[in-house]
Amino acid sequence: MTFEKFLFYVFAALLVFAAVMVITRRNPVHSALFLVLAFFNSAGLWMLAEAEFLAIALVLVYVGAVMVLFLFVVMMLDINIAELRAGFVRNAPVAILVALVMVVELVMVVGPKRFGPDVVAAPAAKPADYSNTEDLGLALFTQHLYAFEIAAVILLVGIIAAISLTMRKRPETKHQNPSRQVLVKAADRLRVVKMDAEEKA
Repeated sequence: MTFEKFLFYVFAALLVFAAVMVITRRNPVHSALFLVLAFFNSAGLWMLAEAEFLAIALVLVYVGAVMVLFLFVVMMLDINIAELRAGFVRNAPVAILVALVMVVELVMVVGPKRFGPDVVAAPAAKPADYSNTEDLGLALFTQHLYAFEIAAVILLVGIIAAISLTMRKRPETKHQNPSRQVLVKAADRLRVVKMDAEEKA
């Protein structure tokens, strides 16, 4: 076994472990942190596949921006952990069935009969001045332009939804109004009340 294949199995095992922990952890913050671990291992697999730009983009965009936003939204939401636990046990059979269907579909698509070194030829070696970033840009903005724009719109909608969730008004949340604070006067906040003197008994 070569060192590259050993790294592949290590990254793949950690990725599967992190993915399982994402869907089994009952604390959403812990699930988000395991998702960060899954992204890091995915980036390692991209590096082994000689797709350095995708690996760097995965770390910078998803781990550095999207996951921070996701953690921020999760911590700002009022999530009832007890309800999540009850729903997890109740919906576990359906989730297992869906997972089995997905595994069967993946085996049918990328199984050893359709995908492997014996079926798919190894890619040709690239020259030293080859840039996968340039090829990726050409593919995104020529062949897959509409799909790329739709994905950008979906991400924009997700960001707007996250901001609206954090900015919504709740009864137990106190908000400040700087304009009213600046215009306030001392007479509006302090009132002197005259009272008759009282003698001590």
